[in-house]
Amino acid sequence: MEFEKLQNVIVEILNVHASEISPETTFVDDLGADSLDIFQIIMAIEEEFGIEIDASEVEKIKTVSDALTLIKNAK
Repeated sequence: MEFEKLQNVIVEILNVHASEISPETTFVDDLGADSLDIFQIIMAIEEEFGIEIDASEVEKIKTVSDALTLIKNAK
């Protein structure tokens, strides 16, 4: 469930196809995200999941799996 919601957020912000996104997908290398894209994704995650992600945690998010872990730990 969380993966699909996160996938939808990424698709909407990065304008990529859902099939390009797996837990192992990296935001920068695989999807071409820049720092502004990452910021927008974090903001959308916070809104979509009703959580708050600490700024120190943001730097640790390299892959979709990293983001999923943060989402699960924040609930």
